[in-house]
Amino acid sequence: MAEFDGIDIIEDELYEDSQEGDALWLSTRFEIKAMLGLTKLPDLQGILFAIGLQELGQLRDEFTKEDRQDLMHIAVCRLLSYDGYYELEGYDEDGWPHWKQLAVPPAGRPQQEVLLRKKIAEYIDHVKNS
Repeated sequence: MAEFDGIDIIEDELYEDSQEGDALWLSTRFEIKAMLGLTKLPDLQGILFAIGLQELGQLRDEFTKEDRQDLMHIAVCRLLSYDGYYELEGYDEDGWPHWKQLAVPPAGRPQQEVLLRKKIAEYIDHVKNS
């Protein structure tokens, strides 16, 4: 029996152990690696951090652990806002965005990661075409 390596999404359908879904996610990671000039492929958390930085629009030499978590939250909210899960409420005095949750994303870590992978691919396509 084949070993389960996760759930992937291809054109809005879930597939288990999908080579095509794995290839799409791998291709997205390679694009991000090239865009950011990285030496190794970024993982999901690293990609969320980078998207959070992009959305925040502020560069600093250092971020606290809490700041890094907030940056990943900004990324998740931005990505899920495209499907109506979150709405931007505004910015605080430090320029950090604040989001309002409008709907509950799919339950379960595998389903959430599948959705985030899909949204990351869409986000990268949007960035490339902007």
